[in-house]
Amino acid sequence: MSSAKRPGTPQPGSHVADSHDLIRVHGARENNLKDVSIDLPKRRLTVFTGVSGSGKSSLVFNTIAAESQRLINETYSAFVQGFMPTLARPEVDVLDGLTTAIIVDQQRMGADPRSTVGTATDVNAMLRILFSRLGDPHIGPPSAYSFNTASVRASGAITVERGSKKAVKATFQRTGGMCTNCEGRGTVSDIDLTQLYDDSKSLAEGAFTIPGWKSDSQWTVQVYAQSGFVDPDKPIREYTDQELRDFLYGEPVKVKVNGVNLTYEGLIPKIQKSFLSKDKEAMQPHIRAFVERAVTFTTCPECEGTRLSEGARSSRIGKISIADACAMEIRDLADWVRELAEPSVAPLLTALRDTLDSFVEIGLGYLSLDRPAGTLSGGEAQRVKMIRHLGSSLTDTTYVFDEPTVGLHPHDIQRMNDLLLRLRDKGNTVLVVEHKPEAIAIADHVVDLGPGAGTQGGTVCFEGTVAELRGSDTVTGRHLDDRAVLKESVRKPTGALEIRDARTHNLQGVDVDVPLGVLCVVTGVAGSGKSSLIHGSVPAGADVVSVDQSPIKGSRRSNPATYTGLLDPIRKAFAKANGVKPALFSANSEGACPTCNGAGVIYTDLAMMAGVATPCEDCEGKRFQPAVLEYRFGGRDISEVLAMSVDRAEEFFGAGEARTPAAHKILQRLSDVGLGYLTLGQPLTTLSGGERQRLKLATHMGEKGGVYVLDEPTTGLHLADVEQLLGLLDRLVDAGKSVIVIEHHQAVMAHADWIIDLGPGAGHDGGRIVFEGTPADLVAARSTLTGEHLAAYVGA
Repeated sequence: MSSAKRPGTPQPGSHVADSHDLIRVHGARENNLKDVSIDLPKRRLTVFTGVSGSGKSSLVFNTIAAESQRLINETYSAFVQGFMPTLARPEVDVLDGLTTAIIVDQQRMGADPRSTVGTATDVNAMLRILFSRLGDPHIGPPSAYSFNTASVRASGAITVERGSKKAVKATFQRTGGMCTNCEGRGTVSDIDLTQLYDDSKSLAEGAFTIPGWKSDSQWTVQVYAQSGFVDPDKPIREYTDQELRDFLYGEPVKVKVNGVNLTYEGLIPKIQKSFLSKDKEAMQPHIRAFVERAVTFTTCPECEGTRLSEGARSSRIGKISIADACAMEIRDLADWVRELAEPSVAPLLTALRDTLDSFVEIGLGYLSLDRPAGTLSGGEAQRVKMIRHLGSSLTDTTYVFDEPTVGLHPHDIQRMNDLLLRLRDKGNTVLVVEHKPEAIAIADHVVDLGPGAGTQGGTVCFEGTVAELRGSDTVTGRHLDDRAVLKESVRKPTGALEIRDARTHNLQGVDVDVPLGVLCVVTGVAGSGKSSLIHGSVPAGADVVSVDQSPIKGSRRSNPATYTGLLDPIRKAFAKANGVKPALFSANSEGACPTCNGAGVIYTDLAMMAGVATPCEDCEGKRFQPAVLEYRFGGRDISEVLAMSVDRAEEFFGAGEARTPAAHKILQRLSDVGLGYLTLGQPLTTLSGGERQRLKLATHMGEKGGVYVLDEPTTGLHLADVEQLLGLLDRLVDAGKSVIVIEHHQAVMAHADWIIDLGPGAGHDGGRIVFEGTPADLVAARSTLTGEHLAAYVGA
């Protein structure tokens, strides 16, 4: 441990300011924290460990980092604070010795379809300036190279009020780089009308087949039915040419529906605005399924997917246009920029070189600037956010990282460790939430939270050095040196999924047979083409269940019961037992407390200050009307059921008068993935990343599919939980399923029946199969980076 001195005890001859070398947290009670008090050394690397849901994020992100950001925001004027997100003071008695916190989390980057790696990191902005100065032919200012800026021309009379009013003729022109055909998206869409409506029905009969468009009550449908442009009682196939044109392509006009002024516009532009203006990755699953079914996306024929106008593509530096530069792998682009020697833009070239070199240094040199930001994995997004901090001259700041090794091959973890140590050695405090032993090993100081998750966690079980952690009797200490062993015998495949000439992203015409009926692990360094091979080549049919890393959607009203569909059988059971409507037992429907609208708390907006949430006095935070709580099932009311843990609810619905097989089956799946401690009514916004991943896995386990594709299921899992995950994967395979796992964790590799290793490098250095076979063969051959690391892991 560091030689940290307590505040107020300066050494002889030292300055009193040098004594503030601790971050002191006393009485932290955020989420499940139980009055945690801890002193953290500054200018050291502190790693926080513990099982998923033990309170790591609550202490690091929701207490220390949140209070630091709140205090910084308070230094701005009230006017500026009004434009900033409001943050409430964390539930903590004392927070002392805080420094400016820079949070580098795993939140996915912007889901806007026009957001790319280049726009998210400001590299595109620098390239646009570069081309506007050096590009030949010169086509205009930096905006002329931006695919987010459309060209605008206008002319007319304006009134100038200067003394006497005077009409002046004015013209305005702005040159933008946006492709007019695809509006800067790079793709154009073709809509299948048969997926939007059933043309044998009239609007009154419910012709629309779009999710959420119900004829009887939906305002959108009423606009079409009562617009006067079409006959609502006539089948769509019998519309005249004019009616069909108005129905599909009508310009926006105001119409009156039931005495209310609303806007009518054709179905095609309505669908484009409602669904196609959003990133597909950010949509709810059923909406995404509809879009994939109804809309075909093809590369824009005019800009060839570059998003840029012809003028922007014609301007070049040497033989390279800005479209070519954005399509290059970043490491190749860095080499090209290094060759440019132009004194007039020297400061710009220096800044651009430094940023591009940071991409390469952090292991993202295989990306290109035109890669959509929404397609980055959580680990890639986190490393992209790190880039702006690597060359920073700031010191004495606190960097907060959320599992920075997510998505990293064991070979790449050492590089990430070096970066963390570099940040520390510049005089910064580095706080890291982490599960990987390789990352824990470099810590100066370790804080282990637990002992369990949820209500069983929230206390500090251990504080000290890594060596002391190994000797401690905590869950992390006992499992820190866990090593999986290679299987003595592997299962035999029952078939194969043939992939031929796969060329998605960086794949180089890959031919491979993915065995079925076994546990198959696809591995390789980050950027080697694993996700491209599986997600891009495995047909997403009815028999394939894909569990990716996209974040689960849910507001503070959503909870495990609503997300998994568990609330439906519970509501029906309550309704049947009491002879009333199921809607009464939903806090988002008829049963909601009218005072708080089923939220359980009253939110008071205090403008630029943090809003206050106080428990609803009428329902006492139970979210339901008092009359609803009088209905009982198995001796419990609905609020008591939602307050149960998954394990307790599994007992409750498994036997006796409350026996409900449909609910019991879902609860069993939640228990199988290790979420037995969660309460059914806990808001999704309070769940950790690992808990959300497993909640999604439990939900997908209920789907009928023969092939399960899992993308890094060990994300956010403690060492002790990995064993439980392996047991779950075994049960899926033994039940006759085929399981394909994209994974870096050596324990999962060692447990596999078959391994497909991609590489040898990332980007254009990858995209090839470098090994196929059993884990034992991979360890024996040691012919790849994965083989070397797996051999070291199992001690071979």
